[in-house]
Amino acid sequence: MSPANLPGVNLRHQQTCQTGRQVISHRETCRRLSSLPGNCRCRSGRASTVPLFTSDRLERILHQLSTAIISTISGTHTQRKLTPYVLRDLIELENRPQCLTEMAYEWCSVIYENRRSLWDWESLLFVSLKIGFRHVRSLYIRAWLTHTEHHRELADVVFKSQKSEAIADLLHAWTTRDYSLQPAHTLLGTCTGHLVSLHNFVPFSPRLRQLVIRSVELIGYEGFEGVGVERFIGLLNHLRVTVVDMDQRDKWAKLLLDILQPSEETQPLSHWFWELLVEVAPSWSGRLQHRLLVPYNPRIATFLTEAQEWSMLECWMGTVWMVWPPGTDGIAEGDLDHSILLLLRQRPGAAQKLKQWMERWTQECGEDVPKSFRRICKRAHKATQPDAP
Repeated sequence: MSPANLPGVNLRHQQTCQTGRQVISHRETCRRLSSLPGNCRCRSGRASTVPLFTSDRLERILHQLSTAIISTISGTHTQRKLTPYVLRDLIELENRPQCLTEMAYEWCSVIYENRRSLWDWESLLFVSLKIGFRHVRSLYIRAWLTHTEHHRELADVVFKSQKSEAIADLLHAWTTRDYSLQPAHTLLGTCTGHLVSLHNFVPFSPRLRQLVIRSVELIGYEGFEGVGVERFIGLLNHLRVTVVDMDQRDKWAKLLLDILQPSEETQPLSHWFWELLVEVAPSWSGRLQHRLLVPYNPRIATFLTEAQEWSMLECWMGTVWMVWPPGTDGIAEGDLDHSILLLLRQRPGAAQKLKQWMERWTQECGEDVPKSFRRICKRAHKATQPDAP
């Protein structure tokens, strides 16, 4: 197929090269099609859009270039000094094929392996990360990324640089799903210590924030236990994750519930935590294996009651009914009577809030509201009436 007959070329040509259209619009189209504006011959006196390379031809050229770059970095080639210029030119390459991301990630490994013979190896590393991931718009691209031990060592280098976009590039690489839909979990686990303190040193761009959130989701609570729960909670309080930010709600439900399990010390948790917990709770309820993975902790209600954290207790009661319905899993209905009674005395509107949560739970899980919920609320409502003993 000749370049002039490529699909979409004539359509773009007709849309752009009409009489009366601005010249800058035509030049923009030519630039995006990797073509020469001076080669156009159309009725309006401007030139037809002629792509310089087909997609497969560009990929072949890039593969040959990648081989030359790796050979140059790995050896003592006399033209090694030209490598930085070649890499920087690739940053602005448009219509880039997916293989360029894979190649750039491979260059990172080669650069780190040969860092002792490269005086500007850190600069080359950051440029390679930028080539591979800075221009990728989606956080969920699929690519064949080959992870090596040299890639594992990149965490210390990149995070200590405090370059926010370079850190985002690395996290993008380690959260990218390959064609088997498996991200690099093991490599992500090497940067938990850096992640929990990152917000203290680096401003979070929207891109970096989203990639940190996705990294936390993939690592899970267990991966952060070794770096300290309080530091991890500090990161979560800074991120202020919402349901919209999540890829898999059930993973966040388990993560938030796991944080509550070790002890009753819930003071570091801000109110957004409890509101988020009750939002994602339906994704973790209704499955016995889920309830067995995260057992009910009765100390939490006691702690919140004694601390008089009524808004947090309200969210926790809603979570309990959705995840561990009273009357099942060893939770007796009477276990919650005292907490519900105190809650309704302090916040009479909590009954309506709990009812709304349970209605949403039935819609999302396709289950009926537990009868225990109605009985407990009825007893608590009766006990809060003015003529109650």
